[in-house]
Amino acid sequence: MRFVWAVVAFVLATLLIGAGIAQRTIFMGPSAQQVELSVEEPTPYLLVDGAVLRENPGQQTLLVRGDGDIFAAYGRTADLEAWLSDATYTSIDLDDGSPTSTVVEPEVSSEDGETGSAEESGRNPAGSDLWLDSFSEQDQLITDMQLPEGMSVLIAKDGTEAAPDDIVVSWPLDTSTPLVGPLIAAGGAVLLFGLVMYVLAIRHQRRGRGPRRKGPGPMPATEPIDLSVEPAPVREALEPQAAQAGDEKTEEPTESKPDKSERRALGTRRRLLVLPALGVAGLMFAGCSSDSWPQLGEASPTPSPTQTVITPENQKPPAVTEAQASRILQNIAKTLEEADTEMDIDLAATRLDGTALSARSTDYELRATLKDRAMPAAIPTEAIEVLLPQATDTWPRTVLVLSKSKSDDTVPPVILTMTQADPWSNYKVTNMAEMQASTEVPQLAPAWLGTSLITEKASAFLALSPDELASAFADVVDAGEKSEFRSAFDPVTIALADSITESRKAVTQGLADNGAAETSKAAFDIAANDEPPVALATLDSGAIVAVSLVDSETITPTTSDAVIRFGENEEAKTLTGVEEASKGVKTTYGLQLFFSVPSQGSTEQVRLLAVHQDILDVEVIK
Repeated sequence: MRFVWAVVAFVLATLLIGAGIAQRTIFMGPSAQQVELSVEEPTPYLLVDGAVLRENPGQQTLLVRGDGDIFAAYGRTADLEAWLSDATYTSIDLDDGSPTSTVVEPEVSSEDGETGSAEESGRNPAGSDLWLDSFSEQDQLITDMQLPEGMSVLIAKDGTEAAPDDIVVSWPLDTSTPLVGPLIAAGGAVLLFGLVMYVLAIRHQRRGRGPRRKGPGPMPATEPIDLSVEPAPVREALEPQAAQAGDEKTEEPTESKPDKSERRALGTRRRLLVLPALGVAGLMFAGCSSDSWPQLGEASPTPSPTQTVITPENQKPPAVTEAQASRILQNIAKTLEEADTEMDIDLAATRLDGTALSARSTDYELRATLKDRAMPAAIPTEAIEVLLPQATDTWPRTVLVLSKSKSDDTVPPVILTMTQADPWSNYKVTNMAEMQASTEVPQLAPAWLGTSLITEKASAFLALSPDELASAFADVVDAGEKSEFRSAFDPVTIALADSITESRKAVTQGLADNGAAETSKAAFDIAANDEPPVALATLDSGAIVAVSLVDSETITPTTSDAVIRFGENEEAKTLTGVEEASKGVKTTYGLQLFFSVPSQGSTEQVRLLAVHQDILDVEVIK
C-alpha cells in the first residue's frame, strides 16, 4: 500500500509543479501592450497628445526609430502648441479610442496678409527652455514617461527634415502569477511525502525477506519409557553433543544479522534518496520572485498630518518646474562662463538683457585692454535655495531664483530674475545681485504653485509702489536726512544710501586735495533707468521688487584753460581712448537692487535683500 501512496504522490507532485512552471512559461501572457502610431503625411514636427500616451494605465514607454538624430521633448500641451503655432506639424490625437494623425497648418493673422509671417522653417527644437525635459539619440530613441493630464510630446529631427514616423508606444501589463509559488511549494511537499512513503515501503519489503528459524525435524517413534538409570559414561558422552547442538542453534541466527557497516550504508542510501527532492524543491523556490506569491494584506503607512496649500480657482501653471529651472540656470551659467572667457558679447546677449548685459559689454571692453582685471563672478548652480516662478500661461514669463554654492562658503548667494519674451526665446537674466547669507527672504509661495506678477493696479496694496521704489531710494541718497522716504527703508538700505553719499564727498575732497577745487567741479545724479521694475508677490501680501538705477558722476572744468586729466584712472582711459578731457568727463554706474516691500498698513520697513554695482560707461563731454 505504501508503494501505491508513493506513486500517487509522485503523480500529484508532477502535476502541481508542472502547473506552476507552465504559468511562468507557456501560459504566461505578453509583458507589454504596444500601439504603433501611423503618420500619413511627413512634416518636420510631430506632436503626440498626452491622451494617446495615457490610453492605458501604467508607465509609458516611447520608442522612436529613424535615421540620424532623433529629438523628443515633453511639456505642457499649450506651450508646445504655442511653439508650433507658426509652423506646419502633424498632430496625433485620440479619436474614439484610436490614434489619428492630422496635419496642422501655421496660424496666420489678418495683419500678415495672404502669405503670412510665420517663422522661417527649420527651427531646431533642441536646447529650448520651454521643454520640461528633452532627449536626443542616434537612429533609435527609447524613453520611459509618466505624463499627467495636460502634457504632450514633441518629436522631430532638426526642424528641416521630416520627423521620424516609426513610433511605438507601449505600456506594461501585469504578468504576476501569484499561484506559482503555492503550486510549486505544494508539489514539493507532496513529492517529499511520496519519497518518504517510497522509502518506508522499501524498508518494509526488505524486512519481510529476512532469515527465518528452521522447523523441527521428524519426530521419533514412540517407545516405552525406560525408567532404568543409564550409566554415567553414556550421559557424559551425550552432554558434549547436546552442548555442540546448542552452539549450532545459537550461531545460526547470528549469521543472518547484517553487520554495522551494512546498516550505515542502508541509512546513507535512504538519505541520498531524499536529498535530490529537497534540492529540486529548493531550486524551484529560489526561482520564484515576489510576483509568484499572493500578496497578502500589506500594511499601509499611517498618514501624517501635513500643511496644505489651497490652490485658487483658475490658477495658472507655474512658468517653470524645479527641475526645469535648475537646467535653465545651469545652461545660463555655462553660456556666460564661455562668453566671459571668450569675451563674446553676442553669446552673452543670448542669456543677458538690460543692465546685466550693459555691464557685461563694458567689462569685456575693459578686460580686452586691462589684462589683470578679474572676470565677472560665476553664477552658483549647485543649489537653488529659492524658486519663485510666475504663474501664467502667456508671455512674457518671469522667474526669480536664489542660488548658492555648497562647496565654497566664500561665494555669496546670487539672486536674479530671468524673463522669457516669447515661446521661441530662451530665458534671459535681467537683474542680478549678490546677497548676504544672513539676509532673510520673505515667505514665498511654493515653486509648484507659483505667484503673480504685480501689476499697476495690484501695487496699490504695497507700502511703496514698484514704480516709485527706485526714485524713493534715489531721493534718500540725494536728500539724506531730509528725504521723506528715509523712514520707509530699513537700516541696511540707509547704510547703502549713506555709503553712496560718502563716496560723492570723497570725490569732491579728492579734487580739493589735488588743488583742482577752484578749476573744476563735480556733479552727481542718481535715478531709475528706463527698465521697468520686476515685482513678484509674496505670501504676506508683499512683494520682492527688483529695480535698476543709474548713478552718474560728472566732473567739468570751471575755467576755459583747465582740463580734466584721468591720471591713474585706467578704466577712464580705456573707455574713452584719451588721457584728458577739456570739457569734462561723465562716469556712469549701474545699480541693481532687490527689495522686500511689505503690504500697505504693515509696520515693517522696506528691506534691502541684495545689491550689485557695475561701471557702465565713461564718456568725454563734447
